[in-house]
Amino acid sequence: MPEIAPAPQKGALTQADAPGCARHAALTLLCVTDPYRKAAGVTALREAVTGGRAVWQPALRLAEPPGVPGRPAAPRLVSARELERRAVSTVAGRAAMLHALAHIEFNAINLALDAIWRFDGLPAAYYDDWLLVAAEEAFHFTLLADHLASLGREFYYGSLPAHDGLWDMAQRTSGDWLARLALVPRTLEARGLDASPPIRAKLANAGDTRAAEILDIILRDEIGHVAIGNRWYRWGCERDRCDPVPTYARLARQYGAPRLRGPFNLEARRAAGFGEDELLALVQGE
Repeated sequence: MPEIAPAPQKGALTQADAPGCARHAALTLLCVTDPYRKAAGVTALREAVTGGRAVWQPALRLAEPPGVPGRPAAPRLVSARELERRAVSTVAGRAAMLHALAHIEFNAINLALDAIWRFDGLPAAYYDDWLLVAAEEAFHFTLLADHLASLGREFYYGSLPAHDGLWDMAQRTSGDWLARLALVPRTLEARGLDASPPIRAKLANAGDTRAAEILDIILRDEIGHVAIGNRWYRWGCERDRCDPVPTYARLARQYGAPRLRGPFNLEARRAAGFGEDELLALVQGE
């Protein structure tokens, strides 16, 4: 576990000191509206950081510009209740499923970039971890969007409506770093560990082997992403000298996190670093 760093100093840097700062670059990418440009930019940023051409500058404090997050004009955002349910046995149904998954991954890119630029004063390893997450989410988005487009000219990311639940929680926790970790990677993204196997089975049963292969890649990587969230959440709890389990329950109540219902993918959750006490609380809280 990384060493616990001191709190950021009051004399932190300002945005004017940002040239060559990878966190400033992450904010710039967050504002990009074109999904493919955003995905390619994330990949390029990770190459720049790993190649030593950009540095994190953890003390830098950045002001939030207008247009966060950057998104295309489509898809049209609606409430989850307004989304039409379609059987994946049809091409249109598979397209709707793939579109929904691509939208989740696009939001996940934005969430990882937001976790980088918004929260200052953290160890460099924290920013490295979330840039890895952003790069893998960008890869997932590209896989899904490309496969969606292969189903027909009428299908592409933005051709169907989508909902905005993931980003809504990011807005609620924008001023609380520990809550962000508790309620985005450890709650909403961890829910994907539960949902992925049945979705994969439906797509495979419908004969879409390529979609099933993509879901296998996503589940493998998402276990790692949730593990990153778990690791930094526990690091934050240790820093703040609070018990992770009751603290999670308090934050879930405070920020109105959705109540999670089974079935739960306990094997994947264990692989992602959830302890048995946390899993017991999860199951008992159904």
